[in-house]
Formats: sequence, structure tokens, C-alpha cells
Amino acid sequence: MAASFKPIRSLLQTGTNSGSRWFSYIGLGIGVLLLLCSIQMFINIQQLVGGESKRKEGYDFISISKTITNETMGQLEKNLFNETDIKEIAAQPFIQGVSPLVANRFRVQLSAGDIIPFSTDMFLESLDNNFIDTVPPNFSWQEGQDYIPIVFSSDFLEIYNVFAPGYGLPQLSEATASQVVVYITCYGPNGVQQTFRGSIVALSDRVNSIIVPKNFLDWANNKFGNTTSVRASRLYIKTNDANNPDFLNYLQQKNYKVNKDKTKFGRVKQVLQGIFSGLGIFGLLVVILALMLFSFYLQLMIARSKDNLQLLLLMGYSPNWLSKNVSKQFVPVYILVVLVALALTGGMQWAFHHFAMFDRPELSSMLHWTVLATALFLIGLSLFTNYRMVRKLLYRLV
Repeated sequence: MAASFKPIRSLLQTGTNSGSRWFSYIGLGIGVLLLLCSIQMFINIQQLVGGESKRKEGYDFISISKTITNETMGQLEKNLFNETDIKEIAAQPFIQGVSPLVANRFRVQLSAGDIIPFSTDMFLESLDNNFIDTVPPNFSWQEGQDYIPIVFSSDFLEIYNVFAPGYGLPQLSEATASQVVVYITCYGPNGVQQTFRGSIVALSDRVNSIIVPKNFLDWANNKFGNTTSVRASRLYIKTNDANNPDFLNYLQQKNYKVNKDKTKFGRVKQVLQGIFSGLGIFGLLVVILALMLFSFYLQLMIARSKDNLQLLLLMGYSPNWLSKNVSKQFVPVYILVVLVALALTGGMQWAFHHFAMFDRPELSSMLHWTVLATALFLIGLSLFTNYRMVRKLLYRLV
């Protein structure tokens, strides 16, 4: 029936028990605000700490080792990684690659001749070239060659420059360090030894070690260490996000040790995400409770208007038509409540970006599209539940 609802609106007794109606509006607004703010802050955490600020090649590279305890001291079988360990780690979905950091199994002494009168026992390690951040073309070695290219840790050079003045040694710039010829003496059993020349061909910000070509160290471990199978005490992990909670939980379960400075933000991320997830769930519960409270108001309103509504139905008004028109009068309120909550969330995001984060480029002053989509969904959910409730109550009167 095509008719105007305005003349019969006065037949509905909407003024009674209006307190529950306003409580439901206020509760809905608070719940929507909590939910939208929680979603936006959850996304902010992902952008600040998560994977959108990827490192070189889009991956994080970190080293892990087994935790040495008083019970496992001196037990190499338990403290070193075997093939089974490596395969298990590589099979994890959050890990894109694994490379063992193999060390020398013989004595090594480094010196710099007369230029820098300094010598020390040192270690050498090898790593898959794909895991090293700076690999120049001349980082290679062939058997019989007495020259060894070295990828040196930037941190080690900084440490040297700190203690060098105390020993009367010259401090070195990166350019000068690459020109210094070092002598690497390898000692084997029965007095066997051999000296190689070497130089720093690159500095690494990623790997804290002295890296030599893998084929040289394999050859040297065989010749001077009498071993062809060297198990690694450290592994280098290639992952999309070193702060991934699943990755961190896996390392904790396996009791693997990792540089906490590399993953400290992951712990903070887990805590903050837990807090805002809890707030989001609480906000959603408040929204549901507000809708339930409003449904009680509708039930009471229709119960008080029962005689008038039955009369309208007897006069030929369709229950469907009445349901649409009764629920339609609350549409502006629902839309207004959600839009106000959305505007407040937008204001909070703008203030958070400009004043708390000082316009960090990872964030935006604008709301994420997920927040806008959630607001639209909540409007649709409110209208749908309102219409369904009114329709259900009116059909009971037929």
C-alpha cells in the first residue's frame, strides 16, 4: 500500500521509557568509538613496527644460536645445529631462508705486518653470499691462491678504533682499512702452518663476523682441522619480518637465542596489539549490548502500541510496509552516532600522527580504509538488526 507514514506516526507510543533508547544510543556511540580507534591503532602499530618498512631486498636477516646453559656447557652435540635442526627451521612458513654460519676448526692468527704492529688469535666464518649485504665481485677464492678476500664487520672496525689509541695503534677509516694487507696464518696438527695474504674487500652492517669465501674455509677446515663436516653454532635467518609474533614465539619455544635489539619491537608489538585487540573486542561487545538494549526499547514500544498497530493491520496496512517505516525513523540516529564516532576517531588519528609521532612518514593523518569499511558495516548492521526486530514483532501481531 502506497501511503504516507507521517499521519500514523503519532499512534506509536515512542515517548515511554525513552531512557533505554538514549542509553542504547550512548552505548552504541561508545562501542563504535572504541572499536574504530582500536582498529586504527592496531594498523598504526603494524605500520610503525611491522613489515611496511622493509630492509634491503624486502627481508630481515638475523642470526640465532642455541642457548648455552650450565647443563649443556661443553656438550657440542647439544649446542651446535645439525641438519635436522636446519631443515626444521627452514620449513617454517615465516622463514624464507636459512644459512649456517660455519666457523674455522683450527687456530687462526691475524696480523698486519709492519704497518700496524698488531697480531691476535682470531676466528673466520663463512656464509652463503645471498645472506651477506655487501658482496663485491672479487669476493672469491680458488685452491692454490694465497690471497683471501675478507668481508669485515663494521662493528669490529669501530671496536678496533676504540681500543687502538690505548695500544699506540693508528685508527683507521673505512677507506684506509680496505688498503691494509693482513696476514692470516692457519695452524694445523704436527706443526703444520700456512700464511695467506688478505684484505678487506667490503664492510658489512649485517653480519658481525669476519667472513671469508665458503670454499676457502671448507678447504682449510679439511687441511688444518682434519674435518669435512663442520656443524654451525649460529644460523642466519631470512624472514619477511623479524618482529613477527609467530617467529618470536617459535624462537622462544625452541629456546633459541637471538639479538634482542633486532626483535625488541616485536615484543612491544605483541603487547600493544594484545591491548588494542582487547579494546576492540570490548568495543564490539558494547555495540552488541547497545543493540540489544535498543531491541528491548522496540519491544516495549510495540507492546504499548499493540492495539493501534493491530488496528492498522486490520485496515489493510502491510506488516512489511509498517516494518520499513517504523524502523526507518531511527535511521538518521544510527547514521549520526556512527559518523560522530568516525569523526572523533579521525581527530584522534590526526593528533596522534602530528603530535605523538611528529609526522612520521610510516603513518598517515587520514583514517585507514579498513576503519571506514568497519563504520559502514556497523551502520548496515544496526539498520538490519533494527528492521529484523521490528518486522519480527509486527508479524507476531498478525
